[in-house]
Parts: sequence; structure tokens; C-alpha cells
Amino acid sequence: MNKFSKIKQHIYLKIESGEWPENHPVSSENALSAQFSVSRMTARRALQELADEGLVIRTQGSGTYVAPIKSQTSFMAIRNIADEVRSRGHDYRAKVHMLKEQPASTQVAEALELEEGSPVFHSLITHFENDLPVQLEERFVNPKLVPDYLKQDYSKVTPHEYLCVVSPLTEASHQIEAILPVNTLCQYLSIDRHEPCLRILRRTWSSGGVVTFATLTHPGSRFKLGGHLTFKE
Repeated sequence: MNKFSKIKQHIYLKIESGEWPENHPVSSENALSAQFSVSRMTARRALQELADEGLVIRTQGSGTYVAPIKSQTSFMAIRNIADEVRSRGHDYRAKVHMLKEQPASTQVAEALELEEGSPVFHSLITHFENDLPVQLEERFVNPKLVPDYLKQDYSKVTPHEYLCVVSPLTEASHQIEAILPVNTLCQYLSIDRHEPCLRILRRTWSSGGVVTFATLTHPGSRFKLGGHLTFKE
């Protein structure tokens, strides 16, 4: 990972862990350039990209601060669902339906850049907001990069929280689609088969390669997806 990416990852983790809550001051360009042995221009670029992603706010003459938490999820940022729910003053809990090792299917092997039939870890978890299901998370994990994934209690810590610690994110890709739920999905999310859902297919990378392939499904009536983009000339 280059130093530019390390600066961004450093700030991502401070925010994700809650060490830097909303409106908390972010390290200055001078402090970051000294800490990571880079030029001020590199530090400035990292802060500006984070501002463009909506994670921080830069104010001339005042500094850089963690952006206020909003009740919408930005498709530009990867957030911990437990933090999102709690930021709204609501109760969060999770129910683990599956946590096991299995051979990779063709689709999973391709997503994780493994050979078909290679062992992968598979988890299936429903996330609740005030006891109402708001997300079904199905995740496949590369065991070589996260060997202790199956040993965690995901009713106490989310996969996202754990993965951020043991295999920090360097890159992610998303595909977003609208679907109608099948019967099993209706059961997990406590919805009827006519309710549209939003499905996010997400791959994440660390410095070692593709770490996870996840499918995140939300009932349309309980989820908003938003973001703010800044276009430069």
C-alpha cells in the first residue's frame, strides 16, 4: 500500500472505530505529512478525496473535521451497519444464521479470485434496527487472508468491524440492483414477496488481495441510499 493510501486508511479506521466521532478534528496536512513522511501535497490530496467522499468536511482557516453522521447510507462509503443504526439513536442486534467453511462455487471463486472448489468461509446474518430486519448480509471470505473469521461471535461484533481490524480495506467495488424477494429472503427480512428490495453486491480488497464477496439485501421500505458527488473541471 502506498503512503497516500495509508493516510486515507488511517483516517478511515479512526472514523470507523468511533475513536474520531462526528465533528472531531482530523489531523492537519502538516501533521499527516510528518507522520507518514510525505509532502503536504500528498496529505492535502488524501484529505480532499475523503472530503469528496463525504467522510470529512474541510473549512478554510478552521481545519478538517469528521462529517456529521446522516441517516442515509452513501454508496461512496463503506459504513458499519451497527454504527449507522446506533447513530440514529436506535437499538441494534444481529442474528447469525450460518457460519461455516464450504467449497467455492464458480461465482464465488471468480469473485474472490480463487480456484473453483477452493475452501471459503460463508456467513449469513440478519441485522436488526429496533427489532426490525433492515439487512440480510451473505458474505464469502478468503480463508488465506482472514484465517480466524469463523471463530468470531458476530452477534457481538459485525463482520465489517472485525475485517477492518484484521484486514484493513484498500479498495472496494459495488453493484446495485433492485429485486423482488424469494421466499427465503421474505422470511429472513420479515417482508411479503411483493416488496421490492435493494441488493448491493460488494467486493473488498486488502493489500493481500480480494478479501470478501458480500451480498447485502435491504427491504425497500426500510432503507435509503444516498450520496453527494463533487465534480471538478
